[in-house]
Order: sequence, then structure tokens, then C-alpha cells
Amino acid sequence: MDPHEATRTWAATWMAAWQVHEVEPIVALYAEDCVHRCTRFRPPHRGRQAVRDYVAQAFRDEQRIDEVRFGISVVEGDWAWVEYWARFLDAQGAPMTLVGSATARFDAAEALRRSHDCPLAAC
Repeated sequence: MDPHEATRTWAATWMAAWQVHEVEPIVALYAEDCVHRCTRFRPPHRGRQAVRDYVAQAFRDEQRIDEVRFGISVVEGDWAWVEYWARFLDAQGAPMTLVGSATARFDAAEALRRSHDCPLAAC
């Protein structure tokens, strides 16, 4: 496994798919038995179908996407961390900026075994 390549693929796929609200390219990044957390107080999403449901719902809550960016990643072993920014219209049409970071742990096949989004600000 090349964790740097896995991290580049993870960030590039999320960035491209988020721009056009494509769920399946994102879901394909995750291992079948993955665990994903979208915030620290919500229960985790366990398995690909739960990730699919989460991403689809998140995309339904957004109207127009104006910009999605990912920062330079930090990789240590099979773990990675990256910042992200997104500007969009929320479900009510109000402009939103979401800023946060995400961590990921990859398996030997470069699939996401564990991931955690940490939204820092939504304004």
C-alpha cells in the first residue's frame, strides 16, 4: 500500500464528486466494513451502505456547490489528515461555508477502513 497515493485519491475523489453530488465514487473509496464518523456526537456509520446513506443525505441538504477545496495532506503510516473547505447553498438556499478536517486510516488495498470528519465551522 502507498498511503500517499491513497490519500491523494481520497482527497481528489471527494473533491470531484462533492462538486457534482456523485455518491458512488465516494462510497467506492471505503472498505465494506468501514467505520465513518461525520461529527463527534453522532453515532458512527458502519459499512459502505451506511456511508452511502450519509453522503446521499448530506448532498440532499445542499443545493448549488460553488467551491470545494482540499488542503495539503499529512500522512503518517496508514493514517492521513487533510483540511477541506466547501461553499454551497443549503437546503433553504442560504449561502454556507463549511470548513473542517478529515482523518482516514487505509487498509492494505488502500480502501478507507476508518474515517472521521471534523467540521470546524459552518457559517
